[in-house]
Amino acid sequence: QVQLEESGGELVQAGDSLRLSCAVSGLTYSNWCMAWFRQAPGKEREFVAAIRWLSGSTRSADSVKGRFNISSDNARNTVVLQMNSVQYEDTAVYYCAARSAYWSTDPREYTYWGQGTQVTVSS
Repeated sequence: QVQLEESGGELVQAGDSLRLSCAVSGLTYSNWCMAWFRQAPGKEREFVAAIRWLSGSTRSADSVKGRFNISSDNARNTVVLQMNSVQYEDTAVYYCAARSAYWSTDPREYTYWGQGTQVTVSS
């Protein structure tokens, strides 16, 4: 049984840093694409960043490039989203997701999802 569990969301001020973690269990092989998405109230779920579990290669949305960094700790089965210089517009529920094989920025192509963690940025 695959489980993804996010943690680390909280209320922060604009300009602060925040670290989100996704604990992964039940994935039986390493050729997965792990991603972070976010969804603000009244908006569609949008791609934030992704990492290929096997190679460590990453991709991120233009809106977060230079501020957010995705990484993985394969030994601990954890995917981390380091968020720096957060902005009010980053306020959203952040979700961890997994799909087998290649990249995708489309949330419909992801198989497994966590429950989400709330990030609120005060201006």
